[in-house]
Amino acid sequence: MPLQDQLPIIDDRTYQEIIDEARSRIPRYTPEWTDQNDSDLGMTMVQLFAWLTEMQIYRMSKVPMLNYIKFLELVGIELEPAKPASARIEFPVLPAFAEPYVIVNAHTQVTTEEPDDDGQIIFETDQALIAIKSRLDRLQAFDGFAYRDISQENGDVTVGFEPFGHLANDGSAFLLGFDGELPPVTISLTLWVETEQHDFPVLQCTGEQLQPSVSADLAWEFWNGQEWRLLDVLKDESARMTRSGEVQLIGPAKDQMAPAALGKVTDQRYWIRARVTQSGYETAPRLLAIRTNTITATQAESIAFEVVGGSNGEVEQVVTLADAPVLAGSLELQVDEGSGFENWVEQPDFFGSGPDDLHYVLNRSTGEIRFGNGIQGRIPVANPRRPANFLALNYRVGGGVRGNLPEQSLKVLQTSIAGLDANAVGNLFPSAGGADEETFDQARQRAPQMLKSRERAVTAEDFELLAVRAANIARAKALPLFHPKFPGVEVPGVVSVVLVPEVDTSENPAPVPSEGTLQTVCEFLNDRRLLTSEVYVIGPRYQQVTITAEVIAMENADLAQVKTDVLNSVTGYFDPITGGEDSSLSEPGSGWPFGGDIFYSLLYKRLLIDGVKRVVSLTVSLDDEDYAPCQDVPVEAGMLLSNGAHQIELRYE
Repeated sequence: MPLQDQLPIIDDRTYQEIIDEARSRIPRYTPEWTDQNDSDLGMTMVQLFAWLTEMQIYRMSKVPMLNYIKFLELVGIELEPAKPASARIEFPVLPAFAEPYVIVNAHTQVTTEEPDDDGQIIFETDQALIAIKSRLDRLQAFDGFAYRDISQENGDVTVGFEPFGHLANDGSAFLLGFDGELPPVTISLTLWVETEQHDFPVLQCTGEQLQPSVSADLAWEFWNGQEWRLLDVLKDESARMTRSGEVQLIGPAKDQMAPAALGKVTDQRYWIRARVTQSGYETAPRLLAIRTNTITATQAESIAFEVVGGSNGEVEQVVTLADAPVLAGSLELQVDEGSGFENWVEQPDFFGSGPDDLHYVLNRSTGEIRFGNGIQGRIPVANPRRPANFLALNYRVGGGVRGNLPEQSLKVLQTSIAGLDANAVGNLFPSAGGADEETFDQARQRAPQMLKSRERAVTAEDFELLAVRAANIARAKALPLFHPKFPGVEVPGVVSVVLVPEVDTSENPAPVPSEGTLQTVCEFLNDRRLLTSEVYVIGPRYQQVTITAEVIAMENADLAQVKTDVLNSVTGYFDPITGGEDSSLSEPGSGWPFGGDIFYSLLYKRLLIDGVKRVVSLTVSLDDEDYAPCQDVPVEAGMLLSNGAHQIELRYE
């Protein structure tokens, strides 16, 4: 969004308010002035000066912030547009369908059952998917000595299981049983790795250019009735089941698979397996779930073949798309200058553009497209035969926190696809990554840090600022030298970033980021960290605080209202997102400090609100451990507080 739209008003007094204020002061300073009607010459002068004062207030309100806005524009800082959420959506195939698979095209739309206040929340698949009819309904773990049926654990996504057993030695295997033969097409398996390994979520930030170092190796095979034979692996985003991701295999040729009853499963099934050929796991992998027929979908809506306008030959011409915000990299713009439509290329600015370069600059928040001036960037030539010669071939719009939805929310298929079981479509885990457009105050806070860090994560402050920008994150705390696997030991080169998601703490007093949020922040930080930095994003750890207090109310106070205010004062004080010493009943704070101790005197003061006469007693309990009155309560380093069931007894004297 353009910064110009965010000009503040320092003094909001109107013309009439200035006149009323001057009239109210007349009896005090000039009591002999008794005629205050509009016909009086003195009131005419008051009205004149009120008009001049209002004009001066208007101009002065703009000057300080306008200078600041111009400085932000000078260094290239604009309000960041809304970010879309993403989710993995499953597309099951009807068992009675005649074909062995169904093609789900890219940009297939899925929505929620009920719209919100802003309308339908639409998610679109990012790529095409080959959804196979064969159902994955039997799973077994082979630890080298015995089989274990883990089909039930795979159905409950909160339990978790070890696909190779507890040790994951050489020869261990993870067996997947299907109720039908796999077709010779791309088979997509999505794995969700359990992140609750340290009593809080942990994810290591690595990218495609630097895959996690896993010395283990796997072989994917299928059973042909007599022996196991190798399958071709197209890609393995899971890094051998050490992180959530997709594994793509090429199904065997037709009639190559044979059903069999293996291990603990007595039913005939078609089997594939992942076998450990070289074990080098630090800890045995643990999965929450594995599913077929899932694909990533983004909170977006595609718009195609939109005529944006036409060239008028002016320098720096601006045209606007019909909808916004626009997803990064999604706009395909073509211009017909008389010899047919040609593709133009989006650029962040025109500083590197020449007079003949087919470049444009897009403001993704507003949808404004700006062309060059003939020196930096080409001026589109007007086309008399086609006045409207700007064509948006395709672009996608969407974004915002409204896309962060719970599991099984995306269930309504917008387009009928033959063979799909529309009643079983859904997202197994919550969607994550959605964030609203940046506010002006947030941009002001970001500007000094941006100038200092230059989009690089070097210091602890850099990591915290970038983490908050990456997703819907309320707070972030960087812990240098802290390794999640070795608490208490300073590990050089390691930075762990604690993430507190932006949620309603009245419903979730101890917010923890989802794995999707962890992955979103990881991808953002990984592009900006130093090559030698080892970065982890982790969820916060909480200690539950409960207070018991006896409070005396004033004689004229409403007991119910005062008790509500006291509870709100206490819960707001300990809130991990809006609490802290700078919070109040009317204004949110910056959140309880990480590892901040509870000082008895400050907590006592929080009870002395309007309507409270005195406090008879006050005790604090932390994780069910009671502390003596008048004693400060220590909180572990890096910990946050969550509100327990506070007990407030309120009565009159």
